[in-house]
Amino acid sequence: MNPSPLAADASSAAGPLDAAALDQLFLAARTHAAFEPRPLPMSLLRELYRLASLGPTSMNCQPARFVFIGTEAGRERLLPHLSAGNVAKVRSAPVTVIVARDTRFYEHMPELWHMPHVREEFERQPERARADAVRNTTLTGAYFIMAARALGLACGPMSGFDASGVNKEFFPDGRCEADFLLNLGYAGGPAAHPRRPRLSFEQACSCL
Repeated sequence: MNPSPLAADASSAAGPLDAAALDQLFLAARTHAAFEPRPLPMSLLRELYRLASLGPTSMNCQPARFVFIGTEAGRERLLPHLSAGNVAKVRSAPVTVIVARDTRFYEHMPELWHMPHVREEFERQPERARADAVRNTTLTGAYFIMAARALGLACGPMSGFDASGVNKEFFPDGRCEADFLLNLGYAGGPAAHPRRPRLSFEQACSCL
C-alpha cells in the first residue's frame, strides 16, 4: 500500500477535514460487533500500524505492541479468556488485535530519543516507567482505532476479557501486558448499538 502523498510533509495539512472525513472518523463512526468474512491483507495491517505509530507519545517512547490474531488457531487460544458476550464478536472478526504494553519499552530509548541516559533513568524509576507505559499504550491504541477508521475499517474495541489469562497465553515471559482488545474488519451490518449520550461541554470541560 502506497503512503499518502500528504504523509511526507506535515506542513501540507492546511485546514480542517471535510464533512465526509469527519463522518468516517467521528460523527458516523460506531463500535461494530459483526464483520464481513473478507480477510485483511498483511499490507493493510502494516499500513495501519505505520499510521498509528506516527501519533505522539511522551519522549517518543512507543511502548505499545500489537498482536494480530487472524488465524483459527490463534483465535482458539484467545476465546477461553473472553467474557461470554465477546465470543461471537471475535469469531466474526477477520482480525482481533491485542493492544499491549511493553514493560521494558525503555530498552529502545537510545534509538528513539535524542537525550542520553534516558534508558537508565527509566530503569532507576520503575513506577515512572510503568505509568508511562500504561498511559502511552492506551493513547497509541486510540491512534490505532482512528487509523483503522481512516483506512475504511470498522472497529470493535473490547475490555471484557481476563487480562491475566491473556498475558499468560500470549506473553508468557511477562514482558508485555494486555491493555485492551480490538476487533477489526469491514462492517457486516449496522453498529452494535445506537450511539449513547455524550456529556455536554459544560459538564466535561472548564476554561481557566
